[in-house]
Amino acid sequence: MQQADDFRDESLALHAILDPLDERHFTAPTGFKNWTINDILQHLHYFNWMAHLSLTDADAFTTEYAAMNRHSEGGNNLVKAVALRLPEGLVGRKLLDTWRDYLDPMTADFASADPKARVKWAGPDMSARSSITARLMETWAHGHEIYDLLGLERQDQDRIRNIAHLGVNTFGWTFINRGEEVPQPMPHVRLTAPSGEVWEWGEPHVDRVIGTASDFCHVVCQTRNVADTAIRTEGPVAQRWMALAQCFAGPPRTPPAPGTRTKGPGLSSTH
Repeated sequence: MQQADDFRDESLALHAILDPLDERHFTAPTGFKNWTINDILQHLHYFNWMAHLSLTDADAFTTEYAAMNRHSEGGNNLVKAVALRLPEGLVGRKLLDTWRDYLDPMTADFASADPKARVKWAGPDMSARSSITARLMETWAHGHEIYDLLGLERQDQDRIRNIAHLGVNTFGWTFINRGEEVPQPMPHVRLTAPSGEVWEWGEPHVDRVIGTASDFCHVVCQTRNVADTAIRTEGPVAQRWMALAQCFAGPPRTPPAPGTRTKGPGLSSTH
């Protein structure tokens, strides 16, 4: 399953920019809800583990998910609930190494799995391929918070096609999640890949979304407001979709306001 290798490669790209950091850097807050690098890595590692558990031991997944929910319902936010489910003191370099080491067995199991096998998750069951694609999407999206914090320009690879495809597939979800009727037909999507290849979805139509695959992924993952990208929309459905797009599960989320999610100057000497 190629998506497993793509997930691992994206994770290793993130590890490459984190590995030079000192222990003190992991407490630096990012532009996403002030989550620190520790918060982000705990979130990624915990839900990587949960996705792997759902593939290999469905009963254990159900038990662990219920335990995490109990922490969350006890007045903790998701960051705190996740931290409570991880070993005490799993932060900084130790957390980075733990997250990195876990990628290998997880990737191996997903790579050899039946892509169509059904696995449990927070909402409806999904395919193993969808599960690992969701982990790739989360790694890319939350990873970008760290790229921004460090003031780095990300060099995307064509593996983000998985995320773009997920963004297209969740066109209807964006509206259903808000209790709205899904407009038809879905806009035609034409994206330029990092390699320069052109990717297209849907039939040619008056409603169109045109731009780079990277910008499209930013919009559907809500790591950028569409106004801060070079995405071009033609037609009312395309315009509304890009204003609300949400490729991830959970309640409706409002995209970041224009200008609020940008590449920063890098870490100061105090971090």
